[in-house]
Formats: sequence, structure tokens, C-alpha cells
Amino acid sequence: MVFGMSLATYTLLHVVISLLGIGSGLTVVFGLIGGKRLDGLTAFLLATTAFTSLTGYGFPFEHLLPSHIVGGISLAVLALAIFARYSQQMAGKWRATYVATAVMALFLNVFVLVVQSFLKVAALKAPAPRQKEPPFLIAQLAVMAFIVLGTLAVKKFREDPARALRAA
Repeated sequence: MVFGMSLATYTLLHVVISLLGIGSGLTVVFGLIGGKRLDGLTAFLLATTAFTSLTGYGFPFEHLLPSHIVGGISLAVLALAIFARYSQQMAGKWRATYVATAVMALFLNVFVLVVQSFLKVAALKAPAPRQKEPPFLIAQLAVMAFIVLGTLAVKKFREDPARALRAA
């Protein structure tokens, strides 16, 4: 039992939250590349990605695992994204900081999804049981596309000219 739920129910909740974060994150990233803020979806992305990391710590464990380290990094990155987005209102360099950290948090969520999928899904585990085989490496290489997406998002999501004029 985890927080009054069976482990299976807790796992399902964790996976659903994670997939919602990834789905909203992809939409937000492509919105940023298109110069759109998507405020409501951004809040949803940040919240679900934070809950994904936090619920990851609820699983029973005996020692520190790589997933705990990635979860901690994700929470630190999310804290910076939230600070840049809401406290600093994406002013000046905080805009690029927000975009880069939001994309990085999404990348970490997808990275863990791929690792966990190769660990837990039989059809993926069979061709890559040690996660050193070509199918796993190809999947992780595909995840690295987030570097390209993040770079595009930082370049394309510029200061709103109307807002810049109001601030001046």
C-alpha cells in the first residue's frame, strides 16, 4: 500500500500524471516555438511534471536509485522554471531561462519514461535487457531531439513587442 492505494493503483496514477505532463509539455514546447505562451497549459505542464517527480518518491525502495537523482534534478529545474515564469514574469534573460528549464524538465520526464519502458514493458525489455543494446540507444538518441526543440523554442519565443513597449 502506498498512501492508502495498492501499488498497482499508485503506479497507474503516477504513469497517468507523467503522460499528461509529457503530452502537455509537447504542446507547450511547440507553442513556444510558434511564439505562443499557452498560459493555462504551461501551468498544467509544470504542475504535472512536478507531481510526476514527487510521486516517484512514493514507491517503496531500499536505496537511492538513479530515478531518485533524476527526480531531484527535475524538481530543481522545475523550481527555476516556475521562478522564471511567475516570479520574474519572463522579463529579459528570465524568458530564455524559463523556456530552457521547461524543456529540460520535459526532457527528463521523457528520458525516465523511456528508461522505465525498457525496464517494465516486455516487448521493449526483450531486445534490450541491459539497456546497452541498439534499440535502447536509438530510443535515447531520439530523446536527445529535445536539445533541438529547446534551442528552437529559446530562439523563437521572444519578448512580446506590445508588452516590451508597455514596460518601457
